[in-house]
Amino acid sequence: MAASSLVFKVRRCQPELVAPAKPTPRELKQLSDIDDQEGLRFQIPVIQFYKYDPSMQGRDPAQVIRQALSHTLVYYYPFAGRLREIDATSRKLAVDCTGEGVLFIEADADVSLEDFGEALQPPFPCLEELLFDVPGSGGVLNSPLLLIQVTRLRCGGFIFALRLNHTMGDAAGLVQFMSALGEMARGAHAPSLLPVWQRQLLNARNPLRVSFAHREYDQVADTKGTIIPLDDMAHRSFFFGPTQISAIRRMLPPHQRRSSTFELLTACLWRCRTIALQPEAEEEVRIICIVNARSKFNPPLPAGYYGNAFAFPVAVTTAGKLRENPLGYALELVKKAKGEVTGEYMKSVADLMVKRGRPHFTVVRSYLVSDLTHAGFGEVDFGWGKAAYGGAAKGGVGAIPGVASFYIPFTNNRGEQGIVVPVCLPGAAMDVFVKELDSLLNNQEEEGVNESQRMSKTFIASAL
Repeated sequence: MAASSLVFKVRRCQPELVAPAKPTPRELKQLSDIDDQEGLRFQIPVIQFYKYDPSMQGRDPAQVIRQALSHTLVYYYPFAGRLREIDATSRKLAVDCTGEGVLFIEADADVSLEDFGEALQPPFPCLEELLFDVPGSGGVLNSPLLLIQVTRLRCGGFIFALRLNHTMGDAAGLVQFMSALGEMARGAHAPSLLPVWQRQLLNARNPLRVSFAHREYDQVADTKGTIIPLDDMAHRSFFFGPTQISAIRRMLPPHQRRSSTFELLTACLWRCRTIALQPEAEEEVRIICIVNARSKFNPPLPAGYYGNAFAFPVAVTTAGKLRENPLGYALELVKKAKGEVTGEYMKSVADLMVKRGRPHFTVVRSYLVSDLTHAGFGEVDFGWGKAAYGGAAKGGVGAIPGVASFYIPFTNNRGEQGIVVPVCLPGAAMDVFVKELDSLLNNQEEEGVNESQRMSKTFIASAL
C-alpha cells in the first residue's frame, strides 16, 4: 500500500501534564530579542519513527519516555512553564516558570512501520492522529510549550511526535533537548551537555544600532494577491541524490560548480518555484535562507545554548530576472545572502526587533529554506537505536503555510544517500513545478530525470 493512501486508527489515552520530577525554580525568564519576533510565534511539528528492537522486549516506549521526560525537565524546567507577554507595548515575551509541565499523550496505532513503505518522508498519513492537537493547547501564550505523543505500533516499533513553541528554541536547541531526553531514557542521571539559558546574549543593544538593510523584514503590500492560498494545497516530497545534484551542477559554468549542495539546491528550487507560481515579471521575489549563527559570534555562543540563534538573510530580485537568467544568477544571490550573517548581523536583527515592534519576516513572494541535514534529529536514541526517520513532520509550516521547505537527510530504497525536500504549493502550481524540475534535470542527463520521475511517482503524496 502506498503511504499516501494509508489509513489507520490511533487509540489515544487522555492527554496528561508531565511536570519536572523535582521542585524547580519559580521565576520569570525573558526570551531574547531574536526569540520573540513575530515570525517565530508558532508551533513547529517534528516526528521520529523507531523500529522494533528485540533487546528492548518488554519495555514500553511510552512509559520509558514519560519517566525520562520528568527527569529531563528538571534541567530544562523553562519548558514546563508558560509564555507570557510581559509588556503589551514592547510585546516582550518571558517564560513564567510555573512547573505546570508539558503535554504528553500515550497512544497505540493498528499499523506497522512497514505499512508506511520504504519512503518514510513527509507528508505522513494521519499526521493529525500521530500528533494530536489537544483542544486549547496550541496558543503561543499561556499554553504548554511542548506537546509530545508516543504512539506504539503493531510491529513493536513506535512513533515519537513533538510540537514545540518555536519562540523557545530552534532546530539545534530542540535536538539538544531531545538528545538529553534520549540520554535520560537510556539511564543517564543528567544530560551530558547541560542547558544554558543566557538569552540576554541575543538582546538588543543600548543605544540601538541597526547596521544592515535587513530586507528580510521589508513590509511589502500584497497588492497582487500572491500570498499562497490555503485551499487546494498540494504537499509533495522530492529526493535529490548524487545523480540529481550532479545534474544541477552541470548546468553551471566551471567556476560555479564548486558551490555547496545547499546553495545549488536552493538556487534550483527557488527558480523552479518562481516559474511555477507565475508572478508578473516586474514583481520582487525573495529567497530566505535560515543560517545558524552559533559559530558566528566572537566568542561563540556557549555550548548548551538552546534558544533561537539563527538569521533569515534574504536575496531579492524580480521574477523576470530570475526566470530569464541562467541558474548561476540565482546561485550568486543565494551565496551573497548566506555570507552576510555575522555576530554583528545578529545584533543588528535584535536592535531592529526592538526598534520596529518585532515584525514578521516578509512572506509576500518569499520562499524560505532551512537545512536540517546536519541538525541531528535522526541520531536521537531513546534506547531503541537511531530513528528510521527523524525531522520535520511536514513542509510549509509556520505562520504562513506554503512559504517554507526543509532539507532532510534521507537514504532511498536503493541505498543512495541524499536530501528529501517537502514542498507545499497550490495544486496547479505544483504540477508546473514538477514539470519544470523534471525538465531541468532532463536537460542535463536522461538518467537524472528518470530517477526524478520515479521518485515523483513513488515518493510524492497527493494534496492533503
